[in-house]
Amino acid sequence: MNVIFMGTPEYAQKILEALIAESNINIVGVYTQPDKPVGRKKVLTPPVVKRVAQESGIRVYQPARLRDEETIAELLNIECDYIVVAAYGQILPREVLDHAPCINLHASILPHYRGASPIQQTLLNGDTKTGVTAMLMEEGLDTGDILTIKTLDVAKDTMVEELFEELTLLAKDVTIDVLNNFDSYLPQKQNEADATHCKKITKADGEVKFDNALNLFNKYRAFTPWPGIYLESGLKLKKIVLENEKTNQESGKILSIESDSIIVSCYIGAIRVYRVQPTSKKEMDVLAYVNGKRLKIADTLS
Repeated sequence: MNVIFMGTPEYAQKILEALIAESNINIVGVYTQPDKPVGRKKVLTPPVVKRVAQESGIRVYQPARLRDEETIAELLNIECDYIVVAAYGQILPREVLDHAPCINLHASILPHYRGASPIQQTLLNGDTKTGVTAMLMEEGLDTGDILTIKTLDVAKDTMVEELFEELTLLAKDVTIDVLNNFDSYLPQKQNEADATHCKKITKADGEVKFDNALNLFNKYRAFTPWPGIYLESGLKLKKIVLENEKTNQESGKILSIESDSIIVSCYIGAIRVYRVQPTSKKEMDVLAYVNGKRLKIADTLS
């Protein structure tokens, strides 16, 4: 079968690699986002999907706008049986949706967490289960008919990179299964009453307060390594664990200074801090920070 693939980040890269490895699947074109400047030196860097495609001799298309007439005309000239979309980053116009069945792999149990950050939202909400939904795309955002959903359990201390990897592996298997058995699936409408949405993550989302220890820890799980979590002062909390989630006490006070960590109070609960990073400085052991600031028990961590 001939397949057009659309995707941009590592999640999409792994799915593309799995498709390339299948002997009965021929990738006739890869669409990904344009190269972007990365890092302090703003080095123009291609998406990982582009590199994988080029290494396999697959033609790559990087339109700034998929909706442009010339871009649509070019795509419609590519004969294909399916279009597979995984975290591409652009909305598909009606002409493309009508060209071939468009199958999207979304990293949530739809209709929950439609939008740009379903994996982070799963952790922010402390969910114990998530999954990958294969759906037929339509013009709405993640609103198409569901083909199949595969789920997995989420441990209470799972970090975003670990969950990302688990969902990617699941998505690879789901993609191959759906393409090979497409006619056996009966598309099901999503229940709009259950729909929820999640937004694109920004650096500002990483600011935290010592209000609710469980919520703070879930932000740490969702936002490490990027954008990270940090206090209003700019101090980054680089390694923490949830100490307890039930006690009621004053916010931000150092409750204990131990051999490798400190315990900090929240209005509800407490967290244990191991490593921090002050503004414009290197990451360090929290005890070095505390000693340098001459902080002691009952002082506020800031």
